[in-house]
Amino acid sequence: MNIEINGPQIYVDIPITENFSFTITQTTVSSFVVMILLCTAFYFLGRNLTKRPGKLQVLTEKGVSMLYGLIDETMGKHNYKFAPYIGALFLSSFFGSIIGTTGFLRSATADLSTTATWAVVTIVIVWASNIKENGFFKWLKSFTEPIFVMTPMNIISEVATPASMAFRHFGNVAGGSVLTTLIYTALALLSNVLLSWIPNQFIASIPIFQVGIPAVFSLYFDFFSGAIQALVFSMLSMVYIGAANPPHDEEAK
Repeated sequence: MNIEINGPQIYVDIPITENFSFTITQTTVSSFVVMILLCTAFYFLGRNLTKRPGKLQVLTEKGVSMLYGLIDETMGKHNYKFAPYIGALFLSSFFGSIIGTTGFLRSATADLSTTATWAVVTIVIVWASNIKENGFFKWLKSFTEPIFVMTPMNIISEVATPASMAFRHFGNVAGGSVLTTLIYTALALLSNVLLSWIPNQFIASIPIFQVGIPAVFSLYFDFFSGAIQALVFSMLSMVYIGAANPPHDEEAK
């Protein structure tokens, strides 16, 4: 039995120029499906709000309160403006991971291009905040501190930050998909070996060990691990952005 573990399948490849083409892959489709589902959910959850909320509105308000509470503890109240970004980042990451359990869509976070894009957006926010806080030239000067010879190391450290965030998230989700595939295949082989002595070919061909057991591993790798990676990625983003946006004297009071 051959096992093939490939990257995202390419659905459409439209050439634009000789060296550039517009490509739609499984990751593109999964990302847009998650985005549409989240936007639809936000629309229905955010409309017709009342002073005497029902159960669904209570749960929604509780989720928003938890988000702002986390922002307050990690970044401070003065950084509430970043709450929509952090919330969208966490939900996109979590649902982008578990969408792979549908069987016909690939996890968006199992593609390095997805997590790398989020990491770049986070680090751009950090850089923009530092420039806004200190000025462009002072921000450039910070790479030469504490002494000039540390400049290459500071630049490498700055680039390594988004790289580590992207590879950590991608590696855990993609690794879980690989392990689930290997376990699923191994259970099929085990079923074939143990049932090969049964004369009835139909019964012997039933992969009984694939029933239930892979679902347990999928529950861990797709749901639990996906939630942990989404939280870790969001927490790191909050720490980096919060450090670039310290409270001013009047905001700290």
